[in-house]
Amino acid sequence: MIIVPVKEGENIERALKKFKRKFEKTGVIKELRARQQFDKPSVKKRLKMEHAVYVQHMRDEEE
Repeated sequence: MIIVPVKEGENIERALKKFKRKFEKTGVIKELRARQQFDKPSVKKRLKMEHAVYVQHMRDEEE
């Protein structure tokens, strides 16, 4: 359960924004979307490798 402490007199929109941020960090929506379709293990592995190559490329550019 997500608990968002709200201070006295705090704007409801600010509290809602805090809630949305916390909810997004839990990764519930991301997991739900991933479970809507089946990905073969080979496809998962390939995507993971592509992401690793991309991250390495970005780190090399940074230096």
